[in-house]
Amino acid sequence: MNDNIKSVIIGTGHYAPINIIPNDHFLEHSFYEKNGEAIVRGNTEIISKFQDITEIEERRYADPDQRASDLGFLAAQNAIESSGIDPEKLDYIIAAHNFGDIAPGSTRPDVLPTIGSRIKHKLGIKNPDCVAYDLPFGCPGWLQGMIQADYFIRSGDAKYILIIGTETLSRVIDPHDRDSMIFADGAGATILEGKQNSAAGILAHKTQTHTHEEAYYLYSARSSNPDADSQEQFIKMDGRKIYEYALKNVPLVIQQALQKSDTDITDVKKVLVHQANGKMDEAILKRLFKLYGYRDTPSNVMPMTISTLGNSSVATIPTLLDLIMKNRMQDHQFESGDRIVLASVGAGMNINAMVYQF
Repeated sequence: MNDNIKSVIIGTGHYAPINIIPNDHFLEHSFYEKNGEAIVRGNTEIISKFQDITEIEERRYADPDQRASDLGFLAAQNAIESSGIDPEKLDYIIAAHNFGDIAPGSTRPDVLPTIGSRIKHKLGIKNPDCVAYDLPFGCPGWLQGMIQADYFIRSGDAKYILIIGTETLSRVIDPHDRDSMIFADGAGATILEGKQNSAAGILAHKTQTHTHEEAYYLYSARSSNPDADSQEQFIKMDGRKIYEYALKNVPLVIQQALQKSDTDITDVKKVLVHQANGKMDEAILKRLFKLYGYRDTPSNVMPMTISTLGNSSVATIPTLLDLIMKNRMQDHQFESGDRIVLASVGAGMNINAMVYQF
């Protein structure tokens, strides 16, 4: 590894579908427990409690003619435009997702060819030395793509890498599962360039996979409605266990990344956490600062998009990053010399964290 080379963000982009789905969209749904018992509480109460816990008020769903590769292409195109580079110079395209391209009315994934190859094709890139591949790694997939890209760049194997996170979770949600209200569609992308002797760039990262007891906290299963005829498999989760797992482990992984970069918590200007659950993310931040002996967290350190964009899995952090980079989030901006933390947790169960300096 060449310690004189740093992986620097030179372009960002995202795509949020135009279809806004407010919480009252779910008022007419019939919800069931995972054991098949009907939930007797009214939907108004269910939705109100859901919003209190997650802070989600609305989310975005893709158009019927859009697939994950389409959303990823639009985000990638946006990132390429903002970087100003010739896409033919890209050495790698890493496409993070979990379910591939899915048509409306089905949960069947289509990943042949890969999403990375589809996006490269849509971008019109002819260079065969631009290697495109997919990375299924749960919600932390885009950030893991950034980590892999950093290794490629610092090894001298690449100079320009496009990393995309794209997902259409609305195609794999069970309409009879109240947890389905969390999920959304979207895509985000970044371009890294290897630069010699740069003060800016990726400083450190850390990843963990917990499977001994935690592997199936997120899983696929049939509808919670016992009378549903469909054999389709939907995304399911054990929300309470995920919450407890994230609270226990995410702050520790962030702390390890900070230690590797010789960064004190007081030097962190922003913490960009995967937009999974508003209350959970706030609790993670509080637990992180508690590790350093602080009872209170500083204000304005953790920007959030979950209230309006929901949980779009691999797309949440790159979308958040792009919005701030382009001055589209009020009261949030990055200045030269700022150090930020990016962190995610999700299916697998996987956790990762990165320290980046502007």
